[in-house]
Amino acid sequence: MRRSTNDAVSFEFPPSPTSSSSLSIDVDESSETRIRRLITEHPVIIFSRSSCSMCHVMKTLLAIIGVHPTVIEVDDHDEIAAVPSSSFVRDSSAPAVFIGGASFGGLESLVALHLSGHLVPKLIEVGALPVGHVQC
Repeated sequence: MRRSTNDAVSFEFPPSPTSSSSLSIDVDESSETRIRRLITEHPVIIFSRSSCSMCHVMKTLLAIIGVHPTVIEVDDHDEIAAVPSSSFVRDSSAPAVFIGGASFGGLESLVALHLSGHLVPKLIEVGALPVGHVQC
């Protein structure tokens, strides 16, 4: 941190280390393998379509609870959209949510899990919410 002559504070950050993101594309990795890897690497992941109102509701519900899921907009990734959904998603339509690597289906299933009181404990179990999180 340094101060300039007009009392403004500026921060200098070292260059970030080079690291591979879990959303990176490995050309040797098949699309189905990439999808399975993403599902297992992220505590909560949603496969969504940008124009889907149910997808928006799912993302909003999780945000209200305090979860920041990884969201893959399928319409932005032709290689993901081309994989037969039935190979990794119970319901082939978006949205599809995975919690702790397991498919929890679409919006209806997620809402049912929330209304039954089992969603927040599951999110705590997989590390998507801190222990002691207060249910809404």
